[in-house]
Amino acid sequence: MSHTPAGVRQTQKLRTRQALLDAALALLEHQSLSSLGLREVTRAAGVTPTAFYRHFEDTAALGVALVEETLGSLHGLIGAVLAETGDSEERLDRSVEVIARHVGAQPAHFRFIAREQHGGVGPVRVAIAAQLLRFAEEVALALREEPGSAGWSTEDLLMLGGLYVDHMVITASALLEAGPAGEREVVRVARRRLRLVSIGRAHWLDARPLDPPVTGGPTVPRYEDRRP
Repeated sequence: MSHTPAGVRQTQKLRTRQALLDAALALLEHQSLSSLGLREVTRAAGVTPTAFYRHFEDTAALGVALVEETLGSLHGLIGAVLAETGDSEERLDRSVEVIARHVGAQPAHFRFIAREQHGGVGPVRVAIAAQLLRFAEEVALALREEPGSAGWSTEDLLMLGGLYVDHMVITASALLEAGPAGEREVVRVARRRLRLVSIGRAHWLDARPLDPPVTGGPTVPRYEDRRP
């Protein structure tokens, strides 16, 4: 970072923003985002309320930034695993290891995601859904390149990608509940479940064509319907 006055100001700005995020995350260990007060955050961060508004419009915007901080970095890590050559099951096993390491390194971040995914702050719910949809799309694109995906429709690949992402979320929640002492068992079960999905994937086309959807009844929203 530059030591010019502009560079120093930018450094301080980034530090203040991170201090606000860190303070909010610590407070959110004991409450939901919808109950979090702006002055609570600024007091914990050691800055004025005016300084808060230089970085975030409101606490919802701060929550959205926490979503990006938590899940944004995972895209590169999971993408690197998916891009590896070799057996697809081995890559899925490694993806479980990536999730376990990430949750172990940032438990407070993932507790925030688990709580707010269905919480009372709309923009944060939308941000989490958008991140999970992006993961599903990335997984679907990687799966498309595999020989075993020949004959699969785009919709089915996205559905499969979404299934893997749902499993990732469930695994992260289980790791939080189990703690370090139970991590090994959670990882073992997660791998077995992924293998079960892989077996179903291998025989998916055997079951086609599927019955057409029943008209007039309730429908299950697809991943592409979740796009904000």
